[in-house]
Amino acid sequence: MISAQNHRPPLSGNKWLLLLVIAFLAGACSPKIRPVSKPVPDTATKTTQKPEKENKDKDKEKAKPENKVSDRFSTIALILPFGLDHLNPGAIYTAAGLKKASLALDYYRGFKLALDSLTEQGANYKLQVFDSKDEPATSHSLALNPQIRSSDLIVGPVFPDGIKSFITVPNPANKLVLSPLSPASPLTFKNPNLVTIIPPLEYHALRAAEFVTSKNKTKKVFILTSGYSDERDYIRYFKKGLDSLSKKKIKIIPLTVVRGDLKPILAQLTKFDQNFFLIPSTKQAFIQVTLHSLDTLSRRFPVTVVGHPNWEKYAYLKADLLQKLNTHITSADRVNYKAATTITFVRAYRKTYHSEPSDYAIKAFDEGLYFGQLLADGTDNLKKLDDNEFTGLHNSFSFIKKNGQGWVNTHVNILKYTNFELKQVE
Repeated sequence: MISAQNHRPPLSGNKWLLLLVIAFLAGACSPKIRPVSKPVPDTATKTTQKPEKENKDKDKEKAKPENKVSDRFSTIALILPFGLDHLNPGAIYTAAGLKKASLALDYYRGFKLALDSLTEQGANYKLQVFDSKDEPATSHSLALNPQIRSSDLIVGPVFPDGIKSFITVPNPANKLVLSPLSPASPLTFKNPNLVTIIPPLEYHALRAAEFVTSKNKTKKVFILTSGYSDERDYIRYFKKGLDSLSKKKIKIIPLTVVRGDLKPILAQLTKFDQNFFLIPSTKQAFIQVTLHSLDTLSRRFPVTVVGHPNWEKYAYLKADLLQKLNTHITSADRVNYKAATTITFVRAYRKTYHSEPSDYAIKAFDEGLYFGQLLADGTDNLKKLDDNEFTGLHNSFSFIKKNGQGWVNTHVNILKYTNFELKQVE
């Protein structure tokens, strides 16, 4: 567990200060998140006179808190890669280590803010924070820690190697282990107690197949590949989903594109309906050349492009070109900063932490709110995640139980480039 450090760090700066703060805030005492009660607002006074005793009783009722604090509390263990041993004299953070520590701090803040909001409604939590140091050996040791093993919910480790080491230790109580930020396939871990909350690539491909099936009138889809092996999983999942959804009525036409040459498929294109092109590549050079060729093609044929979910992160992709090509991508990481709920969250985060929330903080808030509410309503709810859907700031949760793989969130959005920005397709 994180313990407070009394040593002066070898370097100065805001990042070091934040890490020192978290070391004290999340310190060795396993902080309890204490519930806050709010008084019931006064109601309108009735004109009918009541006996004096009855009025006094009514006043006592008004003075009672609106939310009764629960007699029970839920224990949550957070396992995050703070790497606080790097604050010791003579130790330093690498750039990668500092990035992970910043991620851990942001996640902790967002998760705790969610639990704080739930305590205002009368819930009660004991939040325990542990430093995984992003070391598999440390994660394995933490899996043996009695405080973690007895928790109602375990959140983390964050990275796949840490998760693998953690879940190799038997879990006789079958406590859920939440993988909070990794989209790694649950097949990587094969653990029935794992909760994969970031939808893996498989569900992006399946969502793309749903979109193509619902919009495709030509009964054909062209898959433009670079030939690299890292595209195979996406293509395999897409084909499986398309065949299932269309009952094999949509023909898949693969083409390995060399230097942007699309001539081999020209004879199969139509001028009367949209021609669908799936591009599963994440290689910059290939994507740019292929999109340029499609741009030329779009002057003669209607074009709809479906891109890899990672495209959302690529600054080199130009919105005007993507819009011209009617480009759609799948995403589980979309925040509407104009929404009232998001504005409220951002204000609360700024007020509490005097900084801007990162994507990790927003994801943590959603996850803390969802699982915190389930725990407040009773630990049995953790056995029925498929009965409890949730719409958050960052994404929605729609879980399915996979045999031997645990729970998997399958909710993926379709986004489209419109007015030079990505917008969700309803």
